[in-house]
Amino acid sequence: MTLRVWIGWDPREEAAYQVCRASILRHAVSPPAIHPLRQAALREAGLYTRPADPGAATEFSLTRFLVPWLAGHRGLALFVDCDFLFTADIAGLVAAAEPGRAVHVVQHDYVPRRAVKMDGKPQAAYPRKNWSSLMLFDAAHPKVRALTPDVVNTAAPAHLHRFGWLDDAEIGALPRTWNHLVGDYPRPAAVPAGIHFTNGGPWFPGCEEVDYADLWRSERDRLQAGGS
Repeated sequence: MTLRVWIGWDPREEAAYQVCRASILRHAVSPPAIHPLRQAALREAGLYTRPADPGAATEFSLTRFLVPWLAGHRGLALFVDCDFLFTADIAGLVAAAEPGRAVHVVQHDYVPRRAVKMDGKPQAAYPRKNWSSLMLFDAAHPKVRALTPDVVNTAAPAHLHRFGWLDDAEIGALPRTWNHLVGDYPRPAAVPAGIHFTNGGPWFPGCEEVDYADLWRSERDRLQAGGS
């Protein structure tokens, strides 16, 4: 089955979405099916009914947990924030997955270095921070099937983001190279497979020279030239 991918979409980060999508497709031997996760479309379909949260960092802060439902609760489904740049085939994520797990994430254990990120949004520190920024769901797993729109629309955000709806043994671990946190982790010797501009990417003023900004701009330029 073709891997299905949902990328978080926010009107402030259209460029980030397009570059993330292009980087996935450029490295994929078997191209996945990629969809934008747009809050407005989910509201129109009646799938997302929570009140607007002016304090949310992005429009897809909680809608990401609807991905298994959108995938029809079958097969594998990937959610990823739009502020990622991939330098390797995301088939490697599937290869790293362990059978029987409900979801696979990079299990970060860190404290953010900054109090503010992106375009002035506050940087919150909480357990399992950034685990939900990249999630490979087994959409057919019983615990994932229980993640219905009703749950997503009523559960506390902490319950969702900290995976309170799963037992710890049901959360699989992915290698950290798939979710390298720019600005929070030291720059490794090898280029990470998934570069996450979690504190703000080169498309934001003031973030033009963060680590790997040159790779992001190269991907953007390639896309604009029609190369993806």
